[in-house]
Amino acid sequence: MGILRIKDLGKAFGIEELFHNVTFDVARGDKIGFVGPNGAGKSTLMRCLLGLEEYDNGSISIDSADTIGYMQQQFDFKHATLHEELLDSFSDILALGVQKTELEKEIEQASTDEQMEELMKDYSRISDRFEQLGGYDYESRLRRVAFGLGFKEEDFDKSPSLFSGGQRTRICLAKALLREPDFLFLDEPTNHLDIEMIEWLEGFLSSYKGGVLLISHDRFFLDKVATKILDLDNKTTVLYDGNYTTAMEVKAQRRAALESAYAKQQEHIRETQEFIRRYKAGVKAKQARGREKQLQRLERIILPPTKTSFNFFMFHKPDECAERVLELDDVSVSFDTHKIFEHLSLLIRRGDGVAIVGPNGAGKTTLLRLILGELESPTGRIKIGSRVKIGYYSQQHEGLTPSNTVFDEILSSFGLNDEQARSCLGSFLFKGDDVYKRVSDLSGGEKSRLALLKLMLTGANFLVLDEPTNHLDIPAKEAIEEAIMAFPGTFIVVSHDRYFLDKVTNFTCELSNGVLTQYNGDYSYYREKKLEMQKELEEQQATAPKKTAEKKAVPTAPKKETSRSKTNYAVLSTDKLTMLIQRCEATIAMFEAELKGLEYQMNDPILQQDPKKSHEIAQAYAQKEQELDDKYQEWEKLTDQLSAK
Repeated sequence: MGILRIKDLGKAFGIEELFHNVTFDVARGDKIGFVGPNGAGKSTLMRCLLGLEEYDNGSISIDSADTIGYMQQQFDFKHATLHEELLDSFSDILALGVQKTELEKEIEQASTDEQMEELMKDYSRISDRFEQLGGYDYESRLRRVAFGLGFKEEDFDKSPSLFSGGQRTRICLAKALLREPDFLFLDEPTNHLDIEMIEWLEGFLSSYKGGVLLISHDRFFLDKVATKILDLDNKTTVLYDGNYTTAMEVKAQRRAALESAYAKQQEHIRETQEFIRRYKAGVKAKQARGREKQLQRLERIILPPTKTSFNFFMFHKPDECAERVLELDDVSVSFDTHKIFEHLSLLIRRGDGVAIVGPNGAGKTTLLRLILGELESPTGRIKIGSRVKIGYYSQQHEGLTPSNTVFDEILSSFGLNDEQARSCLGSFLFKGDDVYKRVSDLSGGEKSRLALLKLMLTGANFLVLDEPTNHLDIPAKEAIEEAIMAFPGTFIVVSHDRYFLDKVTNFTCELSNGVLTQYNGDYSYYREKKLEMQKELEEQQATAPKKTAEKKAVPTAPKKETSRSKTNYAVLSTDKLTMLIQRCEATIAMFEAELKGLEYQMNDPILQQDPKKSHEIAQAYAQKEQELDDKYQEWEKLTDQLSAK
């Protein structure tokens, strides 16, 4: 594998420059996280690298033998079932398999030595290529990736069009991962994945041998996977060593050093201008003219725009409420005969920031609906504390008026003056003419920011938040984090954004298999405790007395004589014996290749979990081993007879 080398790449749409002087390498083992605000041009740059988009200047070089896998966010499925869609990634291997099978039939029917020799050469070449490409384990690899991404055996026969948006994202991800290409390009791979699947993907990518370039706004994911960060900022890129947190620390240090150098230069410019003004017409006029020329030649330090800081002073301070904000005692929810959860209890106190985590479909949003009174529990009780005012953030943003401008949406609802409204909107990254956009024209991320701002202006002292960082880029997430950290009330949040949860929450509840387990800390504390519990369980299992299963003696079936073993070889001519030996050797080579394929399947951990399939493979292996043994006996008899002539 070579190196993917990008040098001085530039791209513009008309007079609007997207990026310039983009230079970096992707080498074997690199895990490069590609970050930057929405609209900066990350996806366009990635499409340029893939040859899907033309670039204006610069160069991209890659070894012609290297392969690239790409996961995009659009769905383009061509086959009737999930299994066929995933198998499409192995189309070249499947084609080689068909050729291999056809050659096996031709070898069996070969009538001359020359024909046999040519066929064996072709068979050897195709078999080697088939093995190099992973022809014996592609099915087990397909299942390992598909099961890791949450698909089940029964899903393989379903049409890709019948899956949800999140599942279709996972299909695209699986197709990119299956062939384990030299370079892997992923565009927002964690979208729609729950935490369990994201953690699986982290493990997969961390051990990936090829080079990876991934666009992501998931900072926790970038911390776990990335070894370098490519930051697209101010229309060019900077490459940092380390994960996301390390890269941002280095960026902050460089920013501080630049600001210090800028301040010193500005002071130098001010002093020089003062000297020129004072002595331009006096005794030191020559010196003044010299300094003026120096000032004209001075390369000015340009300071990039600073991040808008969040301030909370203009918001309505929520009213005080009871110490016990919410109590759930022995509550349950079922849909028909399907139980979501039962006997669930929870106490939220004033000032708590509570995270609800768990796999997709566990009932997290259902729990929020129960708190909001949209659902009723047939058991137990739900008690909202005295003077508690609930504010709800939903992913559908029902509270926004599409015909309003952003400015009017804030100004008309909360009695703010123009300056206060602009300040609020600026804190949530609505700047300049952005405030005059119609709500209907906003992107999903912009609507999310506006809806959360409105929620925090309502004066609610208990916020119920359902995935508040969905569709947001990193700068917008940081603005939301600052707002929530500055919020003096109480909140409960459902989110898959682990970095966000670590920043804003102090209490974590895991909802899984109908059970709510509580942890008195943030997400990282919860994960640490889970790992400790898992380790303790493994140690207990290791020290427990092991029961040894008695091996059942399997009676060996008597060998059956093949029709060939009954043949009287003594009457055959030397030429006929030679042809039969060559044919026998070709069959032995095929049987050994088939045994190797069965060995791959027998050693697959996922297949081992299915007793029925494991048994079938074991039986097939034993049968093929017997056939190979018979063929060797036949070969020995033929060679002995040939030697005797």
